[in-house]
Amino acid sequence: MASGLAAICLWGSLATLSVLAGEVPPFQMVAMTFAIGAAIGIVRARWRGVGWAGLVRWPAQVWLVGIGGLFGYHALYFGALQLAPPAEANLVNYLWPLLIVLSSAPLAAESERGRLGWTHLAGAGLGFAGVALLAVGRGLNFTGDHALGYALALGCAFTWALYSVMSRRFGETPTDAIAGFCAASAVLSLLCHLVFERTVWPATPLAWLAVLALGLGPTGSAFYFWDHAVKRGDIRALGAFSYATPILSTAILIVCGLAEPTGALLLAALLVTIGAVLASRELWRK
Repeated sequence: MASGLAAICLWGSLATLSVLAGEVPPFQMVAMTFAIGAAIGIVRARWRGVGWAGLVRWPAQVWLVGIGGLFGYHALYFGALQLAPPAEANLVNYLWPLLIVLSSAPLAAESERGRLGWTHLAGAGLGFAGVALLAVGRGLNFTGDHALGYALALGCAFTWALYSVMSRRFGETPTDAIAGFCAASAVLSLLCHLVFERTVWPATPLAWLAVLALGLGPTGSAFYFWDHAVKRGDIRALGAFSYATPILSTAILIVCGLAEPTGALLLAALLVTIGAVLASRELWRK
């Protein structure tokens, strides 16, 4: 569970670091930061004595899940942000923790099925309520004009939920494989950047440091922590805990002076906390 919480905390810094990085095009940013994330895994694996074959010699379905999760999620997410208002798109996107909880039983291995309890559902539901409250506080306006954007955001939610649950089913695949997934996703993002975007490099040393921090943290190390967590931890509790990500993200923006504090944030944090405690009740008992 500790590695899952580490990933969630790192993802909480994503918005602040993205703002500090400046106007770097989305696919260019993913290509740069995923390359750093791949380098982390390669160095980690080589230091532990893992050969190159240990990074790439996996069945096709493992590669499909890994690349589909990392690259597919980000491609859908950027498409959603371009075709729908950010607040609405993010709210739909943050159905993924709830979908992780709901799909953890039917998509789990046979030995793990049938263990989804009311506390997990209630915890995930409270978490989503907290995120929805935070989004409403910023102003929401769902309209049919942005239906495609909302559909892509929903695709984001399903993609990350399926990636997380299916990664657990391939639990025999070591976390070293994430380096290969990051490298492949970086190449695909670079191709998309060259086709769809104009190159814009970070404008200041601070912006370059923010890009480096993104690659080392929320779009690098976080994926390794998350992989370990979903394969070894309680994925239902992790789903509920994941709703802390947008709360942490907003709180960090406020601390850095990039957003204004609101009462909705405090209430949303309370709902997410109660939901996380409920969903992890079995862990507290242990």
